[in-house]
Amino acid sequence: MSNPGDCGNPGADSRGLRSRGERLITSEILIYALVGFVAQLVDGALGMAFGVISTSVLLFLGVPPAAASASVHAAEVVTTGLSGLSHWFHGNVDRRLFLRLATAGVIGGAIGAYVLTELPVKYVQPAVAIYLCAMAGFIVYKVFHKSEPRQSTTGIEPLGFGGGFLDAIGGGGWGPIVVSTLVARGNSPRHTIGSVNLAEFFVTLAISISFLISLGFTYLLIAGGLMIGGAMAAPLAGWMSKVMPPRLLMILISIVVLSLGTAGLLRLAITLL
Repeated sequence: MSNPGDCGNPGADSRGLRSRGERLITSEILIYALVGFVAQLVDGALGMAFGVISTSVLLFLGVPPAAASASVHAAEVVTTGLSGLSHWFHGNVDRRLFLRLATAGVIGGAIGAYVLTELPVKYVQPAVAIYLCAMAGFIVYKVFHKSEPRQSTTGIEPLGFGGGFLDAIGGGGWGPIVVSTLVARGNSPRHTIGSVNLAEFFVTLAISISFLISLGFTYLLIAGGLMIGGAMAAPLAGWMSKVMPPRLLMILISIVVLSLGTAGLLRLAITLL
């Protein structure tokens, strides 16, 4: 039974609406924090997949592609910066490889962010869903395919440009594309991972600035939730890498990403019918 004193009281109505709004915002942050927690747990164990997992789940939850990618990259600015500094401090960075990747990646990422924000959503959504499904297949391929190692320093710029562009479009993919390709060519895993991680900070920063210019601050709630969850999961990454075999974990990631991407395509197909 309502309080008679509240009848026709605008103040009571506004307090009720504000309370419901605060509860809604809190529940949304918790959901995004859970997404960030799981994604960072996996990323910490494998060194990749934060963006792919986060973007897949956000799209499944109905977040627009541009906002999903912008949120993921805003959250990654802090984590990639700390990771890159750690690799630099421990001598894991090949300066020449880093500069070539970072320069090309920044250009590709900025262009990818611009394309994602300018294209109509009805075209972007299926393209991103297909890209995520392809990434799932790519991860499985890398698990089972063993190529003959061969040291290579060619094609670094196109690889960096393509990795940055696709990372911005799909909300993730820099690590799986660039690291796995360079290691498969025979490059040193230690210096490849260190150089790619440090370059990723600059690529992520460029993408985030591009999204900020185009979208403003409309996605900060999602980014904040991802940051909170990722920060909570970071200390557990070492434990995760010990208890879960990397090959099994990568297969599980591909299944989850493929399922979410397929679900997104099905949902789009249903809406078009």
